[in-house]
Amino acid sequence: MRRMNDQPARWSQATVYPDMWADPDDDPRNNEGPSPDGELATLQDFLTNYRMTLRMKCDGLDAEQLARRSVPPSTMSLLGLVRHLAEVERDWRNWITDGDPLPKLYGERDADFDGAVAEQDVVDASYRDLAREQAATDAALAEHRDLSERVGKERIAVRELMVHRIEEYARHCGHADLLRECVDGRVGQ
Repeated sequence: MRRMNDQPARWSQATVYPDMWADPDDDPRNNEGPSPDGELATLQDFLTNYRMTLRMKCDGLDAEQLARRSVPPSTMSLLGLVRHLAEVERDWRNWITDGDPLPKLYGERDADFDGAVAEQDVVDASYRDLAREQAATDAALAEHRDLSERVGKERIAVRELMVHRIEEYARHCGHADLLRECVDGRVGQ
């Protein structure tokens, strides 16, 4: 549904709480039972939920909608965020290692956003890239269970890296909220 100024009408799929993305029983981020025990488990839970939130904000959109740059002149799009976070996941592994940095996935500065074009094969490849890079970073960090351990050339604490990952996803989920609303009017947490 479009309004007079050709902007999509705001809507939510939720019926229990109309300001939510989904009803509590339908929200995969709702974990029944107690929260995780321990700092590492808590950090991993937050990261998992933000990753899921990004995916939820993109669900149900076609390639054109995912690639739409909703806030000109910005190059940011939902698909660009997926690609950007794949690039960032790869870069975080550079922080962990003492070796040479991994090459960029998409090229030089802003190539992750600039290359987010409305083609289904680009969308599919971007999701594969994100899943692969998330899994690789998770595996690299699984070798460092002590949050106080300092890793890589910069000697960054694992705790700091975990918190930074959560912050990066949280910030971009905020962008995704606004981008999705501009695409089709859907709102919610």
